Amino acid sequence: MFSKKQAMATTDRSATFSVLGADMVVHGDIVAEADLHVEGRIEGDLACAALVQGEGSVIRGAISARKARLAGTVEGGVDVAELVIARTARIVGDVAYDSLTIEQGARVEGCFSPRGANAVAAVADSLIAIRTPA
Repeated sequence: MFSKKQAMATTDRSATFSVLGADMVVHGDIVAEADLHVEGRIEGDLACAALVQGEGSVIRGAISARKARLAGTVEGGVDVAELVIARTARIVGDVAYDSLTIEQGARVEGCFSPRGANAVAAVADSLIAIRTPA
């Protein structure tokens, strides 16, 4: 049914992602080397390669990633190299970025500050290295 090429492609680490469904609530920090799609609620800090946040999602904690598209509620600092804040997003906290897009209607209560191009990637990499068991 599957060819070897398809089976090998599905095990490629660079193509992995994780999903936190709308019915999920996580109490504690999350560290992921993979991309993460969040529809549920997180009560803790989050560090990942790339983040997509759904409109109904709530994250109460700091976010650190290389790329992120935020569309839900965030209560905490955001430190992302390439950031898109969707029109449905509500952020309470400071935002550090290299590249920033804000859709009309988004609401942010906090300070915006541009970062160096490598600063966010270094922070995300160090968080992943520190929190990932060997």
